[in-house]
Amino acid sequence: MTTFHLGSDKRVSLAEAAARVADGATVALGGGLCARLPMALVRELVRQGRRDLHVVGSAHSIDVDLLIAAGAVKVCEESYVGFEQDLGLAPAFRRAAQTGAIEVRESCCVTVLTQLRAAEMGLPFLPVRGVKGTDIAALHPEYGLVTCPFTGEELVAVPPLAPDVALVHAPIGDARGNLHIDQPYVLDERFAHASRMVVATVDRLVPTEEVAAAGVVIPAHTVAAVAEVPFGAHPSSCYPGYAYDRRHLAEYIAAVDEDLAGYLERYVLPGEDAYRAAVAPDRLTGWAESDEAWQELFR
Repeated sequence: MTTFHLGSDKRVSLAEAAARVADGATVALGGGLCARLPMALVRELVRQGRRDLHVVGSAHSIDVDLLIAAGAVKVCEESYVGFEQDLGLAPAFRRAAQTGAIEVRESCCVTVLTQLRAAEMGLPFLPVRGVKGTDIAALHPEYGLVTCPFTGEELVAVPPLAPDVALVHAPIGDARGNLHIDQPYVLDERFAHASRMVVATVDRLVPTEEVAAAGVVIPAHTVAAVAEVPFGAHPSSCYPGYAYDRRHLAEYIAAVDEDLAGYLERYVLPGEDAYRAAVAPDRLTGWAESDEAWQELFR
């Protein structure tokens, strides 16, 4: 279960926020696929040279792939890493998995969710049925078997999952760390309550009243630090503010195999101000103006 973080002002710089993540930490990544990924934090972890991370999530893309490409990941515990549109599999993840450069502990979304709920409730395990009959259990020696006392059915018992830190991006939040996110929440709510702390970025820091009016999804007591980073989810989306950047995602995928050092030099190492200047994310804010506007994102 999370440690309570009760400070009244948790505003920090992006560098200070990422510094809360230690080498070797178990890191839960918020958002999913190409939506609301904590990309500014991911880029800052690369800048700070983080190593040996155990990343956990549901289904992710460039966040996990970039961390792997930069040599930051030791263990990857996800149900899927790839680009769910028409851009194919995640190249750095695939290569690292095939060569054994990282340890892959494939899981499934419901199993991870169940493990987080066990951590929230302080239970030593919870049962799942979905991985029965698969090879997933072979990747998880920590799983066990339990017999239902009511039906006699044998189920898989999974232990609690309490990440060291959850990285979350939200469109708005306040100085105390109250965060509003729009649905789908993916696993962000559960990460917040199961992890030891949340480190967050927000597109805008706003008064508490504005967050309350929108709806507090992740409460302040779970959040240890919050940094204001406009377009902090780019190149993933943070609806309704901005759409995902298909053009940049395609550029990244090509660069992983052709010129990763060049990509890092241009987009990651110089910092977020330089990154925004290079990618011009304002062009993604008009996606809802017309059918032509959002259709243009796929061209």
